[in-house]
Amino acid sequence: MPKLDREQALSVAALALLLLLCVSVVGLLLQARADAVREASERREILARLEAKLRTVSSRPTAAAPPAAFLDASTQGLASAQLQSYLAQLADDQRASLVSSGGEAGKRDDAPDTIRLQATLDMNLKALRAFLYQLESGTPYVFVDALTVQPAGATAGRAVEDPLLRITLSLRALWRRGTP
Repeated sequence: MPKLDREQALSVAALALLLLLCVSVVGLLLQARADAVREASERREILARLEAKLRTVSSRPTAAAPPAAFLDASTQGLASAQLQSYLAQLADDQRASLVSSGGEAGKRDDAPDTIRLQATLDMNLKALRAFLYQLESGTPYVFVDALTVQPAGATAGRAVEDPLLRITLSLRALWRRGTP
């Protein structure tokens, strides 16, 4: 067997190192590919579960509001008048006095079928509770966006336990365009 000189030995060692480096790079690439395949498989499984959940949720029947939940008028002005009339009737049922009511400017993020109203009423606390319950649980659906309560001016002759209150409400309701 011929003897290798120093130059040949260095060349063989460099070749062996180069071969070892190539084998380790190929091993690392195969490992990275296996990790990517496993992660893609996990994500596909998660996506399949989410799609199955979406199918079960979307197949459920959705509850629609009854027609009585909306103000039914041909214009927004008539719908606002209906809301004012409804509010006056509720106030009368609770023996409250409706001091003032009027349309309120819509907000920028309001849907076009939104009616806004601001109202001021005088009533006691018991009447206020019943009024708010009727307002928010009855139909049409009316939402209280803001409520301010202050003592009314003169409380002479009234019991301290049952003072007269001045209530300012900011209300919102939805309307559907009815036939003219």
